[in-house]
Amino acid sequence: MDYYKVLGVDRNASAEQIKKAYRKLARKHHPDLNPNDEAAKKRFQEINEANEVLSDAESRKKYDKYGEQWKHADQIESAQREREGAGGAGFGGGGGYGRGGSFQGFRGGEEQDINDIFGSMFGGARGQARFRGHDLQAELRMELRDAAVTEKRTLTVNGKQIRLSIPAGVENGQTIRIKGHGGAGMNGGPAGDLLITFNISDDPVFKRVGKDLFVNFDLDLYTAVLGGEVTVPTLDGKVKVPVKAETQSGTVVRLKGKGFPVYKKEGSFGDLFVTYAVKVPTDLTDAQKELFKQLAKT
Repeated sequence: MDYYKVLGVDRNASAEQIKKAYRKLARKHHPDLNPNDEAAKKRFQEINEANEVLSDAESRKKYDKYGEQWKHADQIESAQREREGAGGAGFGGGGGYGRGGSFQGFRGGEEQDINDIFGSMFGGARGQARFRGHDLQAELRMELRDAAVTEKRTLTVNGKQIRLSIPAGVENGQTIRIKGHGGAGMNGGPAGDLLITFNISDDPVFKRVGKDLFVNFDLDLYTAVLGGEVTVPTLDGKVKVPVKAETQSGTVVRLKGKGFPVYKKEGSFGDLFVTYAVKVPTDLTDAQKELFKQLAKT
């Protein structure tokens, strides 16, 4: 897939334009907003993958040069250097020796068959060419509240233990790349990468949408009518919130900075939106009912 087309940006787009496009698409296709929609989940993963590559200057440079084979950039360039060191013509600047000795190679970002390049580099002995190992994919399940803090986890992949630090703010369906922890390379080639997709379970109290959190709060009738103060739950404890007199059911209050942490932006948080549901009292005594009747008459 074309990462630029996935994000809907031009190949000359700035880093800020790429970031804005990613955020817009991530919100639209977020799994939490498209439950049970496999197409949206797949699209969200593609958006994350494209952003992982294009938001990193070095990865983007390799992608722009080698296209879908950008992960093999190190092997290609290493093979080129070896050939040039051996007195060969190389294939830098637009060409290389392909099948049958014809001069082919990289033109406009397109790449000839990687096996042809390595085969010609090593005199046709393709079995001696070094190849990067394949990528491995894994799923990591987390609770919403665990994803709100930076966590250290130990994973076992191919019998090896990998310790990794998971930044606070990862999203459900997001995929991160751990370099060098995939399949082993061939003939001394580098190992592939480990791609971890996060599966974050729903929370019984909070609903998350991007960096913001939403919570429903039952408000008693008397506080709703007369005003007062209530204690509202947040991810890092309870906070007291003033309530205006004559607050209606369905009123939404915004608590700034009490939402979810922003991924890889330490100290940055979304907001918490509290929706009040005014509760009518039940099991009233006759005296209490009489008071309501007198209130109704006034």
